[in-house]
Amino acid sequence: MTKVICNQSISADGYAAGPNQTEQRPFGDDGGDGWGDKLHSWMFEASEENRTEIDQIAAPGACIMGRNMFGPVRGEWDRDWKGWWGDNPPFHAPVFVLTHYPRAPQPMDGGTTYYFVTDGIESALKQAREAAGNGDVMIQGGANTINQYLAAGLIDELRLHIVPITLGAGARLFDGVPPLDLEQVESRSATSVTHVTYRVLR
Repeated sequence: MTKVICNQSISADGYAAGPNQTEQRPFGDDGGDGWGDKLHSWMFEASEENRTEIDQIAAPGACIMGRNMFGPVRGEWDRDWKGWWGDNPPFHAPVFVLTHYPRAPQPMDGGTTYYFVTDGIESALKQAREAAGNGDVMIQGGANTINQYLAAGLIDELRLHIVPITLGAGARLFDGVPPLDLEQVESRSATSVTHVTYRVLR
């Protein structure tokens, strides 16, 4: 059965990005280079130690992300923006981008096509489930998008990658989300991250 999963790197105090996000620093004041180098060092500097978790992130049949995660463009699509990831994004699956402004689908190399959804999170999830077939749907982020899906009771499983830094402010997971009943189903400590998987019991 298709599951709706969130994979998210967060600081020890729950932030997925720091304050003051800009195009030059998409993760804002994140304690590093503004591109998430500390939050995601476990993926890029210790990839073999964390291979299982990295492979899980790459496995969904379809993805959903918010417009802020897709890029810095605001308002009407008056700019030829194709995402932060270049011509061959890492998703290799359909990606449904939440937005208030219509835009034609954007095919990319490697099997990724961006679809722009203007009628809400439930519509995006319905389309993503259909596109995923027997695969899982991944809520990619950012934190605001994940929180909307959590608040609506639409996420089955949270896979959190907790990094030993604190940010103190920024985009925080669980902000505005009602209390959740979570069942811990797995945890693993690595050199620079702790991986915890929760089943969301509602």
